[in-house]
Amino acid sequence: MIYTITVNPSIDYVVQLPQMTLGSVNRLAHTAKLPGGKGINVSQILNDLDQPNKALGFIGGFTGTFISDALKAKGLDCHFTPIADDTRINVKIHAEEETELNGAGPDITAKEIEAFYTELANLTPNDVVVMSGSLAPSLPDSFYYDIIQKVEAAGANFVIDTTGEALKKTLPSHPLVVKPNNHELADYYHTTFNSQADIIAAGQRMLAEGAQHVLISMAGDGGLLITKDAVYFSPAPKGQVINSVGAGDSMIGGFVGTFAKTHDAVESFRYGLACGSATAFSEDIATRAKIDEILPLINIEKLAH
Repeated sequence: MIYTITVNPSIDYVVQLPQMTLGSVNRLAHTAKLPGGKGINVSQILNDLDQPNKALGFIGGFTGTFISDALKAKGLDCHFTPIADDTRINVKIHAEEETELNGAGPDITAKEIEAFYTELANLTPNDVVVMSGSLAPSLPDSFYYDIIQKVEAAGANFVIDTTGEALKKTLPSHPLVVKPNNHELADYYHTTFNSQADIIAAGQRMLAEGAQHVLISMAGDGGLLITKDAVYFSPAPKGQVINSVGAGDSMIGGFVGTFAKTHDAVESFRYGLACGSATAFSEDIATRAKIDEILPLINIEKLAH
């Protein structure tokens, strides 16, 4: 089983308008209310790939009810822990530039945290736990690390989509895959990259520090997969980018969902790239039809490194 964890989900209120003028009344051309959260995005992709999964996290209030109902309508297997406080609302403004107004998140009590942990009480070595997104301010900084301890004790695998010091602390526990983009990777090692070879060297360093696989997304420059045996590259497929929100989560979902079935890192890379691109070319998280449309456009080559 794959468990996705979204500790600070949201309703994403997406608005589109030709241009936004501060201090004036702006007329919206289009609006949408979507269940948001990085782990939720991963679960939606896993569902598209027919990979069983359970969506975990914290939800509360009328906003939490909206999220739960919307996800169940999409067929997600939701096991959210109810909380007393309201789930947040984020506003995504698509005008001349993309602007996001993100709420901080609800208060979560110690009792509610303990209730959440019961969902992870029966982990097995065949399970994968995917942790994505920011922590609600009321959660302890050690929250993800505490979950990793439970995963390690069960002999299961985990994926954590994070950066900086939080990522550094998890690498010795051997995450199944890490997915920095090239800018995050440069920041992590306090350096700059002048070539693809520089990016690969940094990815190999991250592998040596504990990651089982390293995925590096490079936007229009494609993506890299680094394993203990080889380095693989794929150019980005051609298409119109409509919405970049959730593309990285979709890449993780495609990789993890395929790896759970095949244990083939290269095939998982192919699906990861297809899922990430399919979401970037869609208004919302990609559908299976869009993923299948993109898959033939993914061309992976093994590099001599």
